[in-house]
Parts: sequence; structure tokens; C-alpha cells
Amino acid sequence: MPARVFHVLQVEGTGERGLAQVAGAQRALVHRRQLDALGISRGAYHHRLAAGSLHRVLPGVLSMVDPLLEPLSAQTAALLYAGNDALLSHDSAAALWGLTAHPSSVVITVIDRHVRSRPGLAVHQANGLDIRDARLHKSFPVTSPARTLIDCGTHPNIDDLLNEARALKLVKDADIHAAMDRCPRRKGIKALRALLEAERESGYTQSKAERILKRLVREAELGQPIFNTYVEGIRVDAYWPGLEVVIEVDGHQFHGSYRAFQRDRAKSNKLVAAGYVVLRFTWPQLTGKPLLVVATIARALSVRIHTTPDAAKSVGSPQT
Repeated sequence: MPARVFHVLQVEGTGERGLAQVAGAQRALVHRRQLDALGISRGAYHHRLAAGSLHRVLPGVLSMVDPLLEPLSAQTAALLYAGNDALLSHDSAAALWGLTAHPSSVVITVIDRHVRSRPGLAVHQANGLDIRDARLHKSFPVTSPARTLIDCGTHPNIDDLLNEARALKLVKDADIHAAMDRCPRRKGIKALRALLEAERESGYTQSKAERILKRLVREAELGQPIFNTYVEGIRVDAYWPGLEVVIEVDGHQFHGSYRAFQRDRAKSNKLVAAGYVVLRFTWPQLTGKPLLVVATIARALSVRIHTTPDAAKSVGSPQT
């Protein structure tokens, strides 16, 4: 059975007072059938359109302001247009959860019904939706974080979305696997499973700074480090096994306090004393001087390869 995840706001008042109540709760938006429930006649409705006090946004959806200025107005209009059993999904859901910026168009999913897409609105159909895959977030019906990641599975930045969801503590891997089991034929599942499997081998990044580091290492073809693993009992951001090279990144959000500064230096000293090469990079270096970061890592790896030739057999020489 489909989940009843969204219902058009029920009208309590009538006339102007009721209209103000409804529009105030819906970011200055109202549906045509709500006007009927308010007792606003067809003639009065057309008069308001002609006078410019109402503006058509989508079929059946009207706004008391033009253009739409309030944040999330486009998402509200899309859900009013689609009616019951519709929810934000895909890119729009990812943005609402804070995983990415809001896209220029709105994406929704409707359950067991056909609703036409419109300019600026992409509509997906789903044959049922488990209630565990739906949420109410910021007063919007939206796919759960796990289901959102599945729907975005084929996106080129799915690894960033996944890591952001983890960093925000919105989802655990167990939640994702459970959601995939509930919709085994969804398009994004194959890519998401492959990403999770790959991360079992290399670990996953927790912060935006770490994700930038991971991208730089991948694009520069500097071998395959393990992210967020333990070395000498210390959790490190990136580690090349065999070469004994460790990288720590100082993203402000995660390393901003004096106590954290002291702890990070103590970690580095312990690793250096044990024979590891430890490189530290700051957020300004990662974002403003990426070529210098890559060159520094490549140099350290090259030195270790030449001084520990047996390690190079298993790791492979980085390309500089």
C-alpha cells in the first residue's frame, strides 16, 4: 500500500480571512480547490487574476505574490500541484536535507498516480512507497535520507552526497542497505552498492576537507590510500599502507579548537616517532593551492617508494 505522505491543507475559515490563513501557511500559495472550499466563486477568482491579486504558478496553483520570493516556494507549489501522496525527492530531497545546494528545478515523486512534469518541475512515478522511506522535514514531505541517496545513486557526485549525509549524522550504512532491500529494482541501487563496496576497501571521508583531498588524490592518480583508518592506534584521515605515509587535513569545522590543535600535534608526533611520514594540509591549502598539495604528496610517496622498494610492488608508483 502506498504511504499517505502529503495532504493538501484543509481549510477552516472562509472568504478573505480563510484565504489569508491558507496562503500564510503555504508561502503565499493556494490551490484552486482551496478557493472553492473558501467559498470564493469562479467570478471572484477570475476577477482576482485580472486585477493581479492572484497569479498562476502551475495548473491549479496560484500565488498572491509575483514572482515567488519566499524560500522553498517553488517546492510548495510543486506539492500543491501534485496533490496527495507526493513528496520531494532526488535533487530536491538532497537539498532539503542539506546535502547539496537547491537545484534550479524541483523534483518530486508521486505514488501510484500519473502527474505531468512541467517546466521547472520533474515528476517521477513510484509504484508504492514504504512508509519508512518517507519523512516530514521542515514541514515538507520528503524521501528519507537513505531513499534520497538511492534516487541520486547515478549522480556523478553521489560520493559527496553520501559523505555529507554521514557527516550530518542523517544516515547509517545499515539504513541504506535496508532501504535498498525495500526497493531492489530502483535505478540508483547498482551504483550505490558499488560505492559502498568500494568504501569497504578504502574507507570513507567524513568532512568536506577530506572529500577535497580524496578528489585531488584520485585525479592526480596518486595510488589508493585508505581513508579514516587506524595507524598505531590513531585514527588518521588518509594512509598509504606499505609506504607509511599519513595525511591529516585541518578543516575548520573539525579541528577548530585549541584542544583539538594540541591533540592533533600529539598524534602527529607519535606517528613520526614510529617512522611514519605525516603531512598536514589546511583548508586554505586544499582549496587555494591544490597543485602544491598534490606535488607535496607525490614527492613524499616517491621518496618512500625509492627508499622502500618492496612497498612499491604492492602500492604502485604514483604518477607525478
